[in-house]
Amino acid sequence: MLLLVLTSTWISTRSLLSVFEEDAGTLTDYTNQLLQSMQRVFGAQSEMGLATQQLSQQLLDYEKKNFAMGKGDEEVITTLQKFARTVEELNALHTDLANQMADSMVFPLIQFREKDLTEISTLREIFGIATDEHEASMVKYSRLPKKKENEKVKVDLVKEVAYTRRKQHQASMQYYCALNALQYRKRVAMLEPMLGYTQAQVKFYKKGMELVTKKMDTFLSSVSNMTHNIQAQLDSEAEAMRMSQRELLSVEDTVYMPDKDDDPVSRSLIQKSGYLNIRNKTGLVTTAWDRLYFFTQGGNLMCQPRGAVAGGMVLDLDNSSVMAVECEDRRYCFQITSPTGKTSMILQAESKKEYEEWICTVNNISRQIYLTENPEVTRTHARTHARTHLNKTPSHPLKKNKLVICAVIPEDLIAPGTPIQFDIVLPASEFQDQNRTGGRRTNPFGETDDDSSSESDDSLLQQVFAVRFLGSMAVRCGDNQEVIYEVMRQVLAARAIHNIFRTTESHLMVTSSCLKLIDPQTQVTRIHFQLGEVLQFAAHQENGRLMGLVVEDPDWSQGDQEGAPPSYSAFVFESNTEGEKICFTINLAKEIVEAKKDPEALAELMKSMPLTNDGKFLLLEAETGDPTNGEGQEDLESEA
Repeated sequence: MLLLVLTSTWISTRSLLSVFEEDAGTLTDYTNQLLQSMQRVFGAQSEMGLATQQLSQQLLDYEKKNFAMGKGDEEVITTLQKFARTVEELNALHTDLANQMADSMVFPLIQFREKDLTEISTLREIFGIATDEHEASMVKYSRLPKKKENEKVKVDLVKEVAYTRRKQHQASMQYYCALNALQYRKRVAMLEPMLGYTQAQVKFYKKGMELVTKKMDTFLSSVSNMTHNIQAQLDSEAEAMRMSQRELLSVEDTVYMPDKDDDPVSRSLIQKSGYLNIRNKTGLVTTAWDRLYFFTQGGNLMCQPRGAVAGGMVLDLDNSSVMAVECEDRRYCFQITSPTGKTSMILQAESKKEYEEWICTVNNISRQIYLTENPEVTRTHARTHARTHLNKTPSHPLKKNKLVICAVIPEDLIAPGTPIQFDIVLPASEFQDQNRTGGRRTNPFGETDDDSSSESDDSLLQQVFAVRFLGSMAVRCGDNQEVIYEVMRQVLAARAIHNIFRTTESHLMVTSSCLKLIDPQTQVTRIHFQLGEVLQFAAHQENGRLMGLVVEDPDWSQGDQEGAPPSYSAFVFESNTEGEKICFTINLAKEIVEAKKDPEALAELMKSMPLTNDGKFLLLEAETGDPTNGEGQEDLESEA
C-alpha cells in the first residue's frame, strides 16, 4: 500500500502530495456519479430496470478511471465486476425495497462523501492557510538586517517562524493522515453500499431466494471478510500514524528554528535543493526578493514555484562561477554567473550552513563532477588502478609511515586566520643568481652535463612529475597526516570562494637527496627541499590527483634562539597522474637514503630495481606526455 510520508526533500513530498490530491479529486467525481446512480435506483421504481442497468455500467467504469493511486484496486475491480453481473440478474426482481436500500445502500455512500471527502477539502484549506502563514513569517525573517540587529525583533521573529512551522507541520500531518486513510475508506465505501444492496435483495425478495443463495453466499462472505480486513489495516495504519505524529510533534521548538543546524558542512555535494531568496529587478533602480524552491538536476539549476508539478531550468551551471557577495543588509548572499558573464543572479540562503553548501555544490557542478554516475566507485577504481600501476615496478619493501589516529580539531593543526599562498614568487636576486651567465640549469629529465656536480652524480633516483601548485600554509605540527587533508580542504575552499581556478604547471623532481619544483620554461628551481625536511606526504583520500606534503624549514623558524619551536609548512599540488605515485616515489627516495647507511641493504635495493643503461639511476615508469614542453602550459585550469 502506498502511503504519503514525510520525505527528505520537499520536491518529492510535493510531487507525491499532488498525486494524492489528484486521486482524491477523481474519487470525489466518481463518488458523486455512483451516488446519483444509487439514488436513481432508490427513487425511480418505475424505471428500476434502467436504473440498475446504469448502476451496473458505473460499477464496470471503475476499472477505466485509472486512479493515480490504483495499487490494491485489483480485488475491488474484480469484485465490482461480479456485482455488476449480479445487478443484471436482479434487474427483473421487484423494486419494493425503498426503505432497505435507503438504509443499506444510499446512506453509507452519502456519509462517505459528506464526512470523508468534505474532511479532505477542509484539511486542504487549513494546510494552505498554514503554508501561507509560514511563507509570510519566513519573508519577514529573511528581511532581518545583518548589522545592528534589534534583538527583541529577532527573537520575536524566530519564535514566529517556529510557531508557524509547527502549525504547518501539524496541519500537514493531519492532511497527510486523512489522505492515507482515504485510500482504505474509498475501497470500503465502494464495496459496503453494494454489499448492503445485495443483502437487502437476498433478505426481502423471496422470489429470487434460491437463485441468489446458490451463487452469492460464498461471494458475499468473502466480500465481507475483505472489507473487515481492509478496516483492520486502516485501524493499524491509523494508530501507527498517530504514534508517529505524537513523536514528531513532541520535539522542542529549537528543531524548527532557522540557522540552528549543528551538522557539519558537506563540501563534496554534487546535488542540492532547498528554499532560496532570489533578487529580481522591479524597476531601473528598485529590486524585490522572492522566496522560491531551487534544486540541481544534472548540470542545471532548477526552480519550482509554488503549486507547480515540476520545475523549470534557470541556469546552466557548467563552467559557471559562484562567489560570496555583500548585499544590501542581507546575510548569506552569493552570486552565480554564467560562463559568458551575460547572465547572473544573486541568491540568499536561509543559514550559514546552507550558504556554504550551495557555494560548494555549484562550484563542484561547474567542474562537471556530476557527470560521474557513481563518484565513489570511480574514486575506488582510480585508487585501485594506481596501486596496480605502482605494483608493476620491481618489488621492494615499502615502509608505511605510522599514522596515529587521534581526535584532533582544525585549530590544533592550523591556526585560524592563517594566510594561504596561492603562488610561489622568487626574490629577484635569487632569480638572477640562478640564470646568470654560466649558471647551471636543471634538466627535468635528470640528464647531466660533463660539469655536473658530484651531488647529481651520486644520485640514484631522479623522477619528474608534471604538477600544478595549488597553495601552501603554515601549520602547527609535522607529525600528523591529518594536517595535509585539512590544508587541502582549506586551500580548495579558498580557491572556490575567491574564484581562483587558474594555475601554472611546474615539474616536481624527486631525487634520492631532495625535492625540487622547477619552472618548465626557465628551468629555474622555485622550491628546494632536502628529503630530511619532508616529514609527511599523502594523496587525497577521494581525489587521487591531489597530493600534499609537510616540510620543516629551520630558516623559517622563529629566530635562531636555542629551544625555539620549529616551523612547518604544508604544500598542496595537483598532479597530471596519480598523487599516490608521487608519494610512492618520495617514499622510495627515503628508503634509498636509509639504505645508503648500510652497503648491503643498498646493494639489495639496487638488485630489486632496474637501472638506466649507464647504471646511474633507478628506472621508474615515465610520466605520460613530454614534460619538457613548457609552452602553452601557463594558466591551466585546475580540476581539483
